[in-house]
Amino acid sequence: MARKETITVDRILETAFAMTREEGFANVTARKVAARAGCSTQPIFRTYKNMEELWSAVYLKAISFFQDYYGLYPRTGKAPFANLGMAYIAFAREEKHLFELLFLTGGTQGGVELSEDQKKSMYEILNGAGGNVVYEINLARVQGCANPGDIFMKMWIFIHGAACMTLTGDYDLSDLETMVLLEHAYNAFAGRNIGEHPYGDDRDADQGEEHGKTV
Repeated sequence: MARKETITVDRILETAFAMTREEGFANVTARKVAARAGCSTQPIFRTYKNMEELWSAVYLKAISFFQDYYGLYPRTGKAPFANLGMAYIAFAREEKHLFELLFLTGGTQGGVELSEDQKKSMYEILNGAGGNVVYEINLARVQGCANPGDIFMKMWIFIHGAACMTLTGDYDLSDLETMVLLEHAYNAFAGRNIGEHPYGDDRDADQGEEHGKTV
């Protein structure tokens, strides 16, 4: 008799995560996951005590996926917050359903809802374990910005709006045009003239890298 294939924890999670990327979080049901994984629902509930536990695992995997995505995204800009903003907009364009899960619905889609203690704020996801936002704030401070936290808030309202426009097909700027737009936005919010050298000299930039992600 042929050996029955073992349905592993990783296979269940990877299946549910792939479905989230392709169809959205609300479509991750026990029956659909089982059908795609090629099993009954029994292995799912042997592994996870309920669907809420599986949804939580998918949500945490989505956060890790975003942070890996940002870690690998090319750094082409010098303005503070520009590279983080570029990655955020690109993530919205390339991973629509994950973006909606992490940054629009906050873990709530359709009949799927995570408990409040499981959810993470936009800032927590963006900052990540590596302190991505803190690094950019320090970089702005090194370059002479008096209120980098306030600039971050203004920049992110601008960046989040652009990212949301990609979801509706209303954002058609190229990456180069987007980078120029973000750099001009930073100049405007920081009170710089466009004609000025906007990001400090090389010594300041190097100093920002030495500071790294420390406050």
